[in-house]
Amino acid sequence: MTDMNEAPRSPERLHALDAVRGFALLLGVVFHAALSFVPSPHPIWPIQDSHPSQALGVVFFTSHVFRMMTFFLIAGFFARMTFHRRGAKSFIGDRLKRIALPMVVAWPFLFVALTAVEIWGVIAAHGGHLPSGPAPAWPTFPNFPLTHLWFLYVLLQFYGVTLIGRGLVALIDRRGTLRGGIDRLVGGLMRSGLAPLVLAAPVALVFALDPKWMMWFGIFTPDSSFVTNLQTWAGYGVGFGFGWLLNRRVDLLEVLRRRWALHTALAIALTGAAWFIATPTMLGAPAGVWHAVGAVVYPLASWAATFAVIGVALQFLSGFSPARRYIADASYWIYLIHMPIVMVLQVLLAPLDWAWSVKFAVLLVVGFAVMFASYQLMVRHSFIGRTLNGPRQRAPKRPRLQTQRASSTPMASLSEQP
Repeated sequence: MTDMNEAPRSPERLHALDAVRGFALLLGVVFHAALSFVPSPHPIWPIQDSHPSQALGVVFFTSHVFRMMTFFLIAGFFARMTFHRRGAKSFIGDRLKRIALPMVVAWPFLFVALTAVEIWGVIAAHGGHLPSGPAPAWPTFPNFPLTHLWFLYVLLQFYGVTLIGRGLVALIDRRGTLRGGIDRLVGGLMRSGLAPLVLAAPVALVFALDPKWMMWFGIFTPDSSFVTNLQTWAGYGVGFGFGWLLNRRVDLLEVLRRRWALHTALAIALTGAAWFIATPTMLGAPAGVWHAVGAVVYPLASWAATFAVIGVALQFLSGFSPARRYIADASYWIYLIHMPIVMVLQVLLAPLDWAWSVKFAVLLVVGFAVMFASYQLMVRHSFIGRTLNGPRQRAPKRPRLQTQRASSTPMASLSEQP
């Protein structure tokens, strides 16, 4: 069933949003690579480098503010696009193939690899000996080590809840009155500039009501349980749902494009304020009034930065680029496999008496070289690539004389899926 009173459907491919999705995933690699360098009164990562860096602490904090919120908004946007292109049955099959199957197949290999590297790192840090201690307990339901694949598990939940919700709305809203009202509400929020405030409110409330909330880590990562925490639903769930609704009003992407500079300035200011509040109590909850202030500032920074990243991409990256398309295609595979590779390099580099900047550069250059090579040689032209990214198609042919302006509207800069 097609929604009534909705904006015209967008073309198949939005290159700017594709670039943002790939950027968010690759930024996750940088985020995890920085973890061993983050100075902390107590270890926050199994591997601790001998040359910690305040600068990489900033990278860790800043990237965590927005990278997953951005990812889930884009995921919701593309989910609705795929749903209306394929239909419900095909959409469910596609999500099971491209999300559930990689999660189930990859998890055992990644868990074994991560466990082995972590044990190796502990032994290396203790002079070649494994320190004595209690044996790790086996997971008991609902606890389960989802590792960094938690985002796939959470995505499947978001898909399920959204499809059920959409089905109920379609059942009771035969004439599309409710959906038309939601479209107008979304449009009004976006044009008024109040969208970040409204979208941040649910998770801000959850943060404020949790006395143990650690602002340094933002939304608590749901990587150790089959029961997804409330922070994730209030933060990333709202992001995914808003992405779905934004796809009903593709014209509103123009608002984000026009306001990219404003949102960027707000993101910088709010993220700086969040850093100022969070840093004194890195591994604890902000005290007193700062807890309430931080609970509001952090999600506002997340949404301002998310809107900024998307707006910048729409302004400057709306045209087709073979390089960006290649990186976007590779990003899913790279994120799936990156953690053991990053951790191996962290263990090897940790004891070396090199400057942190040299170590971090080596880690990223070698790590990305290995990961991109594995994608090119093992994945891109194989059934794995077809599973993760779908069948590859040829790039669109460009007219000989064609000028693309950075100021062109998103609708003008879209093209069919290459």
